[in-house]
Amino acid sequence: MDRPLSATATAETVRSQLRGLLATMRPKQWTKNIIIFAGLVFSDDRLLLQPGSFLKSLVAFMMFCLLSSAIYIMNDLADIEKDRAHPTKRDRALPSGRLSIRVAQAALLALLVVTLPGAFALSPAFGVVALAYLANNIAYNLALKNQVLLDVFSIAAGFVFRAVAGAVVIPVAISPWLYMLTLLLALFLGFSKRRHELLLLQDGRGSHRRVLDDYSPQLLEEMRNIVTASTIIAYALYTFTAPNLPKNHAMMLTIPFTLYGLFRYMYITHDDGGAPPDELLLRDKPLLITVILWGLTVVAILYFLR
Repeated sequence: MDRPLSATATAETVRSQLRGLLATMRPKQWTKNIIIFAGLVFSDDRLLLQPGSFLKSLVAFMMFCLLSSAIYIMNDLADIEKDRAHPTKRDRALPSGRLSIRVAQAALLALLVVTLPGAFALSPAFGVVALAYLANNIAYNLALKNQVLLDVFSIAAGFVFRAVAGAVVIPVAISPWLYMLTLLLALFLGFSKRRHELLLLQDGRGSHRRVLDDYSPQLLEEMRNIVTASTIIAYALYTFTAPNLPKNHAMMLTIPFTLYGLFRYMYITHDDGGAPPDELLLRDKPLLITVILWGLTVVAILYFLR
């Protein structure tokens, strides 16, 4: 009787570790990597309709999903002690003990061994960008997360690297509009994330994240408003002036979706947002529907309404 009981206990332990590992890999955050497809969708040659280019972009997306999961594991390993004192992060798999440190370390190594050589095999340029993305996250984890403003710019750089990776893997030219709009939108999300943390933690926030002592809700709100205005202006100019867009200026039809999406995001994060800002896309149905409608409208304009 002991052996079946022991085997059952072992199987349950393995399942528990796997569940903890999957949670630590943050599959919900993989939506951030969708920006990899921007270069494909907005290319001059309608590459979205070419199976070879689409497949390359899809593989690049999966590579970045695994690489970003490796970074989440790395961050949780580095912050395990601080997270144990955090009101919400203490429930994560590593701080709560549901995932062992050894299993997390082994998974981190395995993910890096798979993704980095795989990225270079897919495309040398893509491999370089993936390596730069990893280096940026290591720099953030070691130093930049404690430097006011640089912490948010490092977060924003992660989105820019994703967009650039999606362009070089096909390959297509990296549009200045792609760079600027990605940076502005990422800064908007980064300042929203810091504001959410500040309102959530209140007293003793510096013990959880040292850089929060250098911010105030008012300052973050002002910077977020500046970035919001800049994003709206830049996107409106893009719809009228980008050379790869239809000459009939049909892309301006997407401006209302962009405005509503930004304002909806600001509305639901105004008090403290409840959910972390980077999870709201999947939790807020109006926001998700807006993003889907924007995407469908963009594809229709670029590929069928020229």
